[in-house]
Amino acid sequence: MTAQPMIATLIQAAPAGPSPLYTIGMMAALFAIFYFLLIRPQQKRAKEHRDMVMAVRRGDRVVTGGGLVGKVAKVGEDEVQIDLADGVRVTAIKATLQDVRSKPAPKAANDTKSKAKKS
Repeated sequence: MTAQPMIATLIQAAPAGPSPLYTIGMMAALFAIFYFLLIRPQQKRAKEHRDMVMAVRRGDRVVTGGGLVGKVAKVGEDEVQIDLADGVRVTAIKATLQDVRSKPAPKAANDTKSKAKKS
């Protein structure tokens, strides 16, 4: 028996692979999973951070990427000056700010909760 008939029978007996449409569909499904679980949430966090940094204003308490906590003294286009202590002022790039803790809003003098309890 020669090798050619054996190869021919092996080729004919080999199972067919998945259809190209199935392969494209699986690739699209995999991309959709990656998009909704990885890419989209990361873009959302990046947008929130960008909005937070652009909204920083004088008097806000901020935390830098290095862990320094201080009060914003001056806001520039790309930089902020931060007071860390009395007489200690540093300049930081806005993009390195990790957290912005805004000044707390003052409470109203006419608290409606105390009036509701008296009734």
